[in-house]
Amino acid sequence: MARDGVAVPPSEPQLDLALRPRRLDDFVGQRGVVLNLRTAIDAARMRGEALDHLLLSGLPGLGKTTLAEIVAAESGVGFHASSGPAIERPADLVGLLTALQPRDVLFIDEIHRLPRAVEEYLYSAMEDFSLVIMLDKGMNARSVPMQVNPFTLVGATTREGLLTDPFRARFGLHEKLEPYDTQDLRVVAARSARLLKLPMDDGAAEMLAQRARGTPRIVNRFVRRVRDFVQTSGATHADEALTATALARLGLDESGLLLHDRKLLTLLQRAGSIGMGLKSLAVGLGEDERTVEDVYEPFLIREGYMTRTPRGRMLTARGTELLGNSQTENRLTPDC
Repeated sequence: MARDGVAVPPSEPQLDLALRPRRLDDFVGQRGVVLNLRTAIDAARMRGEALDHLLLSGLPGLGKTTLAEIVAAESGVGFHASSGPAIERPADLVGLLTALQPRDVLFIDEIHRLPRAVEEYLYSAMEDFSLVIMLDKGMNARSVPMQVNPFTLVGATTREGLLTDPFRARFGLHEKLEPYDTQDLRVVAARSARLLKLPMDDGAAEMLAQRARGTPRIVNRFVRRVRDFVQTSGATHADEALTATALARLGLDESGLLLHDRKLLTLLQRAGSIGMGLKSLAVGLGEDERTVEDVYEPFLIREGYMTRTPRGRMLTARGTELLGNSQTENRLTPDC
């Protein structure tokens, strides 16, 4: 991009978009999901029909939005995006649906946050591609049926359990995205570094992959920050030592934990066998409960550092060992 004849570097959101794969062949990981989507897309194309409505669930940053965009691209149709909180009334939904061309993809992020009235309004649109528009109010109210073009609704959610059963049942395709393994994340890191024209050693890509919490979005963020560090330090490429220094600057330790992760585990350590409720934990961290439950806890539980029990959140033996080792290392580290 240029402004007044001067090149303007791309912004962070633009860089994030540039790193996203555009085709299923370029999508790394989630092999079962990719195979299922390829089959469904090819079959729908052969029949000349809109793809079945698709529900994508999984933790943030695993590629739900990217897959929705790829579904539209592979199907050769338009892509329209919104989010659950942005669709407050049925009238908002009518505007989205009437703008769709035949077989277009309508993507709704955080679809579990749709108001119940909007969700119920979607039922007939998803099943019969029809709407009932209410005109006027009170005694003068009248309903006007209206057809919409056949379309594919792609819903993304991090909390599938919050969807009602009737709503969930209207999605013909259900795909759950799982956290990535280190091997796939290493490929993602190397690909992103190549797209950003950042020379990166295999060891550096491995380090980023190991500390990215199984999440491509996080590994891409790390690659961008390492690139900043390489450029400002005058280095020619990203090796293991430089990458480790860059990650330490970001507050990431060798276990892949950030400061707030250790603070959460320390709170659980102090609670001991009593355990802590979600509300108490959120207060102790200075965060809202949803952030603790959706952002902090999944990684720590998956890695075995904490667990949820009927008595509350508790530190596991592995979490105790981690904090103990950290305290020992701090005691042994000489003052500078």
